[in-house]
Amino acid sequence: MWKKIALHISEVTGEKFEVKDHRSVGGGCINTSYQLTDGIKSYFVKFNQASQIPMFEAEALGLNQMWQSKTIRVPKPICYGTEGNHCYIVLEWLDLGGRRNDKSWGEMGRKLAALHRYSGKTQFGWDINNTIGSTPQINTWTQDWTKFWAEHRIGYQLKLAKRRGGSFLQGARLLEIIPDLLAGHQPQPSLVHGDLWGGNASVSVDGEPVIFDPATYWGDREVDLAMTELFGSFPSAFYRAYNQAWPLDDGYKQRKILYNLYHTLNHFNLFEGSYAFQAERMIQQLLT
Repeated sequence: MWKKIALHISEVTGEKFEVKDHRSVGGGCINTSYQLTDGIKSYFVKFNQASQIPMFEAEALGLNQMWQSKTIRVPKPICYGTEGNHCYIVLEWLDLGGRRNDKSWGEMGRKLAALHRYSGKTQFGWDINNTIGSTPQINTWTQDWTKFWAEHRIGYQLKLAKRRGGSFLQGARLLEIIPDLLAGHQPQPSLVHGDLWGGNASVSVDGEPVIFDPATYWGDREVDLAMTELFGSFPSAFYRAYNQAWPLDDGYKQRKILYNLYHTLNHFNLFEGSYAFQAERMIQQLLT
């Protein structure tokens, strides 16, 4: 397998690469990850079952789009493919673990705002469906943001929850009032990371902010900001710099609950447990 991947890397980059060493890299619960090196050059490789190759195809597409925006640093996708019962994706190796201080967090806020300002689409959605965690994420192109969020985000997660035995009795009522919750809010389609929590953001040893493991689509930029607050907020320097670069619109605090409900429902669908109670509380908050 290593020889096949090394040959693929060589073909794509035009530079001969032979695996001299590989080591397991921790992080994440969906894929198995390794660092490959020839002693000079290194790459980051993730593996999964061969049937999951569409997930890696979508990740490569999302990273490539963010890379091409020339705004915030992401690991550049090199190649992906299948070998036997496995699929793989090869990414640029970035030395992470740099100092996370106000300067680096402020730079991350400014560069994320630049990514969100990167324009190119007039609708919400994406070229293909991808995944949020291991859950399918529906990205059907939609002109209206409210309709997109109600149908392809909250509505879809509620359907999945019902199949898993989740009894969110007020879910139907919430879907009815989403147009009221988003009334007057007309965001431009922004290229969003889509899964931006602390585990998917870091700083390189050179002090450059980096984001990775995206669930990319074109949506309301506020979905990224909201998720940074879901599992413990980013440092204040991040929000201060983002708002200086592009202030958030009025009503964000209410919309933040609606946007984070999507991820909470998804965590219920993935892990169940206390996420049911958390989602129920958020629904009640929105209804009242």
